[in-house]
Amino acid sequence: MSKSQYYLEAILATEDDAITVINAKMEVIFWNDAAVKTYNIAQSEILHKPIETFFHNDDLMVLKVLQTKENVKNMYHQPRKDTHVVINASPIFNDKNELIGAVSIERDITKMVKLNDNLVHTSTELNELRQKLMTNNEDTPFSTLKGSSPALKQTIQIANKTAKTQATTLILGESGTGKEICARAIHEASLKSDGPFIPINCGAIPSALFESELFGYEGGSFTGADKNGKAGKIEMADGGTIFLDEVGELPLDMQVKLLHVLQENVVYRIGDSIGKKIDVRFLAATNQDLEQLMKEKKFRNDLFYRLNVVQITMPPLRNRLSDIQELASFFLNQFAVKYQVARPELNTDAYQLLLDYYWPGNVRELRNVMERIIILSESSVIQKHDLLRFFQQNIPEADDVSKSIETKKRPRQMDHLEKRLIEETLIEMNGNKSACARKLGISRMTLYHKMEKYGL
Repeated sequence: MSKSQYYLEAILATEDDAITVINAKMEVIFWNDAAVKTYNIAQSEILHKPIETFFHNDDLMVLKVLQTKENVKNMYHQPRKDTHVVINASPIFNDKNELIGAVSIERDITKMVKLNDNLVHTSTELNELRQKLMTNNEDTPFSTLKGSSPALKQTIQIANKTAKTQATTLILGESGTGKEICARAIHEASLKSDGPFIPINCGAIPSALFESELFGYEGGSFTGADKNGKAGKIEMADGGTIFLDEVGELPLDMQVKLLHVLQENVVYRIGDSIGKKIDVRFLAATNQDLEQLMKEKKFRNDLFYRLNVVQITMPPLRNRLSDIQELASFFLNQFAVKYQVARPELNTDAYQLLLDYYWPGNVRELRNVMERIIILSESSVIQKHDLLRFFQQNIPEADDVSKSIETKKRPRQMDHLEKRLIEETLIEMNGNKSACARKLGISRMTLYHKMEKYGL
């Protein structure tokens, strides 16, 4: 053996990565010490023997390279159940460009993979513990409705009473007030809490699918129907509760069928003339004026009175101002845990801005704002002038201002709030309009328009 071969042998033996060289007959002709440690196979056992004797063909990247004659670079590979490697492999050609073998260099990353798995598992457990710590005071299902304002307390008191009965209940309220959360709490506090809770958004179902979704169908009852048939949502709720959200969106012909189910406690699938007896608690919700819909002949009077045995109204957030700080704190904690980041604090002036805002989107909008703060904020303390940009529904163009403030629904108090913010930011920036615009997250032109509008 020449000196250069000795040098090469020493270099390959010193390498920490597992190195394997096979010839064209798939026999191992080189197996360094790192390969011995990685696979626990001694050189005396494997050298000059077919490599597939020790590994399954599917687990051998070096064989694939021998077959394809193509290089492999930085590929994750698991040659054995308990071994993870990153592999580089190349075919070997002689001076006549004849394939004579292949070489693979494999870096053992098994410990890193296991550490990462342990880290993920530990992080999951930690998050679960954090969630338990956050919710360990939640003694009743209605604890999911956060707040202690008189308006919310009155709603919970009515809901808690009706939960113990079988009474059909109609939950009214603006979008985002928590109607479905209230419905779930009623179910969980009821005698049917062990049964299913089946929510269905009547406003999200295409008209053509209403009947099959709500009532189900028998096999072969129409083209494309499952040959075994399918249970509808009402049948799926047997023994539990069905929640009809946006019930005002029900087509009139479906209202007739629903009324029949409420009266007879029998559901008929499409194509079924016998029917099935069911035991289902009905809860319904809407943000529409059902009495106005009845006047317009868009909602049946008899169905309304069937649904409206007990009526619960979820108060809008603007009538629950004393709950805003508790809700904001709860959502900040919740999303800090979810995204595994430190929770920023809102200072007193920032909380005052939350109290001044009209909240057309109610609790859902507040929740979204708090999530946006957790995701986007880089500050440990949120000042009121920082807060305005988190009301944006979308990332703004250069000349946009927060869309929630520009919406026609906002009251005049928001104009006053915006004017005050601009005044105070101008003072803070010593009258520098460019700096003021940057601080507010708007363009200078938009700032000039606002100043002209407010007479500044």
